[in-house]
Amino acid sequence: MARIAYQKLEDHSPLFWGLLALHGAIVLAGLGAAYVMEHRGHIVTGMDNQIVWGMPHVFAVFLIVAASGALNVASVSSVFNRPEYKPYARLSGLLAIALLVGGLAVLVLDLGRPDRLIVAMTTYNFKSIFAWNIYLYIGFLAVVAAYLFAMMDRRASRSSLLGKTVGGLAFVWRLILTTGTGSIFGWLVARETYDAAIMAPLFIAASLLYGSAFTVLVLATLGRLMRHDLMTDEIAGKLRGLLAIFALAVLYFTAVHHLTNLYASGHQGVERFLLLEGGIYTAVFWVGQILVGSVLPLAALAARRFGRSRAAITIASALFLIGGLAQMYVIIIGGQAYPLNLFPGMEVTSSFQDGQVARYNTSLPEILLGLSGLSIAMLVAGIALKLLPFLPRPARDQGAIPTAAA
Repeated sequence: MARIAYQKLEDHSPLFWGLLALHGAIVLAGLGAAYVMEHRGHIVTGMDNQIVWGMPHVFAVFLIVAASGALNVASVSSVFNRPEYKPYARLSGLLAIALLVGGLAVLVLDLGRPDRLIVAMTTYNFKSIFAWNIYLYIGFLAVVAAYLFAMMDRRASRSSLLGKTVGGLAFVWRLILTTGTGSIFGWLVARETYDAAIMAPLFIAASLLYGSAFTVLVLATLGRLMRHDLMTDEIAGKLRGLLAIFALAVLYFTAVHHLTNLYASGHQGVERFLLLEGGIYTAVFWVGQILVGSVLPLAALAARRFGRSRAAITIASALFLIGGLAQMYVIIIGGQAYPLNLFPGMEVTSSFQDGQVARYNTSLPEILLGLSGLSIAMLVAGIALKLLPFLPRPARDQGAIPTAAA
């Protein structure tokens, strides 16, 4: 394969600095929200002792899942030996690291006592999936960093065996990581909404969709900043097909999950709650996840003339990400809102609201903290793009400059 030339993001337009300033302001607002939550307590949020995972966790899990899927392009290029994806492999690895850092930052800032992270990092209960995930997250960062080194270092990049070996390890690690994240919910047998082994493959399919959607949006934004399209017609067509396949996979696993619960008499109550009687959670599921996050973008991609355009792929990617946030909201918060079944077959009532649907109202600090995770990811990616050559040069310029090894 011919050598590929890479470049830094050399852009000094008002658009670039405006985006950088916007994300910086959101990060500062998120830090302010974390400060308020730490000093005044979580009473300022909508979380309580019934719903302990709130909107920050929705953003955090969403970003962590997307980080795994953002490595799609790099994995396809090296593990499956598809050279057409090779020019975007570096950017793919960078996005994976940036999104994971953004998601983990939200989790740390939402602890209320960030110093408790030291306890989590030094004391492990290996009967808990959370302890496992600490290793999975840190290991993912290390493996992807090694993968980027194998691609970007001149001497290391000459060894195709090294690149494929590290790429294969990164591919396997990302599957294990997403399985672990999905198992956080799938292994919580006390919650009827979560108790399902299919959570792991559902999260893997979701990661493929969210990561690919983020990749498309970043490529579209960089194309505007650099004043030339980074996506070739071939790559745009392939990403369009991948988005459609991944979206259908998420719909399939979602349908199987709910149909399985409907079949099991013990889970029919929670299904009635989520699908029919859950109020905001029912609306977010049908309107946010299914209609806006699945049906509309699939229809846009399937349109004869419009579906193959860059605009259709970009709009569909944005809608898929909106649907992803809606999906995480229903899974995480809707799953906690449904009352615990402490005594099967009996009705439980008490002054502590046992047996009643929990109420949750998202507060401004929670939203700011969640959005700051996304902005941290974009700032990490933007600064890295300015400092190091992650981006492929246009095809017309490939032969006019010194090149980096493919």
